[in-house]
Amino acid sequence: MVEEILFFFEVLVGGLLTGIMYSLVALGLVLIFKASQIFNFAQGAFVLFAALTFVLMLEVGSDFWGWTGWLAVVFALLAAGIWGLRRFTVVLDAPARYGRTPVVLAAVAVVLLPIVFDGGQPMWRAIFIVELTFLMLTVGARTPNWAAGVLLGLAVACFFLDEAMLWRALAVTLLVMIMMAIAIERIVLRPLVNQEPIILFMAAIGLNFVIEGVAQGVWDADVHALDIGIPDVPIEWLRESLGLFISTFDVAAAGTAAVLVAALAWFFNKTRVGRGLRAVADDHQAALSVGIPLKNIWAVVWAASAIVALFAGLMWGSKLGVQFSISLLAFKALPVILIGGFTSIPGAIIGGLIVGSTEKLFEIYVGIPYFGGGTENWSPYMLGTLFLLVWPQGLFGEKIIERV
Repeated sequence: MVEEILFFFEVLVGGLLTGIMYSLVALGLVLIFKASQIFNFAQGAFVLFAALTFVLMLEVGSDFWGWTGWLAVVFALLAAGIWGLRRFTVVLDAPARYGRTPVVLAAVAVVLLPIVFDGGQPMWRAIFIVELTFLMLTVGARTPNWAAGVLLGLAVACFFLDEAMLWRALAVTLLVMIMMAIAIERIVLRPLVNQEPIILFMAAIGLNFVIEGVAQGVWDADVHALDIGIPDVPIEWLRESLGLFISTFDVAAAGTAAVLVAALAWFFNKTRVGRGLRAVADDHQAALSVGIPLKNIWAVVWAASAIVALFAGLMWGSKLGVQFSISLLAFKALPVILIGGFTSIPGAIIGGLIVGSTEKLFEIYVGIPYFGGGTENWSPYMLGTLFLLVWPQGLFGEKIIERV
């Protein structure tokens, strides 16, 4: 009897910890839907792209970092020059005509550098990282002065952090994900503002396949082992004292998710941008009427979603290996937000806990005895469907009242 109870708690705790990892993916969906009413179908592709970028940053050689560092210096100087030209034209009261300059420079560099120098795939990877950074910071964010500073910081990381490969890879991947998210918001989704929801949803579906293709085209489609220094072994004192086999990695992943949620809660409640985001989530038109920059808020939200995707990619990539199936995690996050609510960050956590624990317990006590197993893949969707029938907005979602 005692062994059965211990086994039950072991399965339950393992499911809860897995559910928190589902919540990491669901958080990105909630953030974007809360601010812009867009269901980001591409969040799973974000997770795949982040994991692939990070693991390749750990595997590339010194040539990659050399090319990336020197290109970062060159583009930092170009960004500084663009910033100076813009200030000069403002002083002269002349029209600024340098908005497309970074795009042209990036295109020329992408075409000419591989032709002039036979660098192979490492060359393409270096060009991709630096060009993306330059393009996003100078065109997407339209802040060339910040672009110069960040690119110089990237150059310093490339040249002087040889002994801190993990942190260097994390910093570069974080920068790439943020800039890619800002570019997607500004280039793809901003022109579709005020369009029908189905158009935005289809755009997100197309974006999902584009990101998956770019990720595997620029990097590769192989399976990569990712080790971030957290062992996937049972916690020793729990195993010896209580006989519970709880993974150290799952506990660390749960702790990471908890810290991330706490940081997001602090950001939304204590910062000016966070309060602006809450106002935008309540009413777009009212937020615009009081001077809240809606477009900037959306850019911040997409960047935050990219950061969440990075941590989700690290956790799931370390657990399953970095492979194409990571992008399918967005589908498992769907019942999470159906249960917790599309607009609730705490709901994403509670929904993840419910989904994770339910799928594990159902598999052990119902699926294997009565169905021969395999219920872990579809039981969360059945649970989400039941919640839709009883609580259409989820446990913590906002109730929508429309007057005709």
